[in-house]
Amino acid sequence: MSTHVKNKAISITKLIETKFDVMELDGEWLDGIGDKPEMSGVWFIWGASANGKSYGAMKLAKYLTRFSPVIYNDLEEGKRKTTQRAVKILGIKDVARRFVLLNGETIEELKQRLNKRKSPRIVFINSFQYVGFTKKQYIAFKEEFPNHLIIFISHAEGKHPEGKVAKFARYDADVKIFCEGYKFFISSRYGGGKPVIISYERAQKYWGEGGHDE
Repeated sequence: MSTHVKNKAISITKLIETKFDVMELDGEWLDGIGDKPEMSGVWFIWGASANGKSYGAMKLAKYLTRFSPVIYNDLEEGKRKTTQRAVKILGIKDVARRFVLLNGETIEELKQRLNKRKSPRIVFINSFQYVGFTKKQYIAFKEEFPNHLIIFISHAEGKHPEGKVAKFARYDADVKIFCEGYKFFISSRYGGGKPVIISYERAQKYWGEGGHDE
């Protein structure tokens, strides 16, 4: 009795000829994240509280609106004074038409939004722990939206993401961003690697003169 086995072999010629939807980054984000990252897959941001993680994520979200409208689903902070302050300082109002700030939309509600024909291609989710994914649920969510760039923001235990599933997601991510002292330390499959300073004033207070850690 024979069974049908799905052919998963990849044609090298077709792979070389495939055109990917990429983002032409510049400035500090090019130096940090690297050259022409895809507008799909998973990026992962983590760090301890009060180190600039959410502020930095919103700064990145504003920058990425030049490539696609962005959804920022804030399950933790939502409509609070800290969010209002970040929005004002970063000038999110300048990109308001391309920046959708959600006040704690559930994953099921978010799925419905992302399944719409012209949904934003880039989505931030704050935080990974509030979602409460199992490993299986994380993989299923990622695979359901292969043409979206999903950027998770996570709590930390020391210098590592909090929880086994978060650690798995960090390992799985194309771009890994650790936040400490108002700086993003980036490990990326696209190159880059130069730290991005989120706030020069606060980074300088944390790291010393110049905002560096030497």
